Amino acid sequence: MTHVYALFRCFWHSEESFYGKEVKARKMDDDDDDIPQLSSHTLAALQEFYLEQQQREGMKTSQGFNQYSIGSIEEDWQLSQFWYSDETASCLAKEAVVAAGEGGRIACVSAPSVYQKLKELDGKDFSVCILEYDRRFSVYGEEFIFYDYNQPLNLPENLLPHSFDIVIADPPYLSEECLQKTAETIKYLTKGKILLCTGAIMEEQAAKHLGVKMCKFIPKHLRNLANEFRCYVNYASGLD
Repeated sequence: MTHVYALFRCFWHSEESFYGKEVKARKMDDDDDDIPQLSSHTLAALQEFYLEQQQREGMKTSQGFNQYSIGSIEEDWQLSQFWYSDETASCLAKEAVVAAGEGGRIACVSAPSVYQKLKELDGKDFSVCILEYDRRFSVYGEEFIFYDYNQPLNLPENLLPHSFDIVIADPPYLSEECLQKTAETIKYLTKGKILLCTGAIMEEQAAKHLGVKMCKFIPKHLRNLANEFRCYVNYASGLD
């Protein structure tokens, strides 16, 4: 949906500029004729946007709305958000539960779709929190912790060091700077186990900053991405 909306805005602004110049050249008494008309391409994009919106709202009404389902909070591409497929989120969530052990604590750093799937599991044998920059996830209450990777150790005082049995992280950008700063957060939080999801091109940097190795499991997203993604761990996992 986001890409359709962005496309509509792009066409609207371009057409608005065009018509604006034309209107200035006309007389004031021709105002009724100066209303800009959307092109067929722009109109089709707008109709698609509204159709997707109606379908989404219809599904919420007919199937019952689950605030923890993947997609209940839409991707914001401007924040480099790309949600995992349901199958991938389930696989990563189950892996985290096993790795954390009974009564374990799990931290999801910039990995909201894994957090959502963990909450869907409704497990009584583990606890989980989400560290995320997007404040829309504050709807999850006390389990939400605002997190900006540019300030990797700017964390609440009650978030004690080495207090999580496993940390799952998906840095928002494929850059060494982003990974290095996120790694500071991960190493502060974890007792030892790390599950990192990032691009295949980050393999060398992931080993350098976190001592993790690439798994055989290949994560998938709801939308196809240009960059190949992989999972990395520093323990014997079920992802190989």
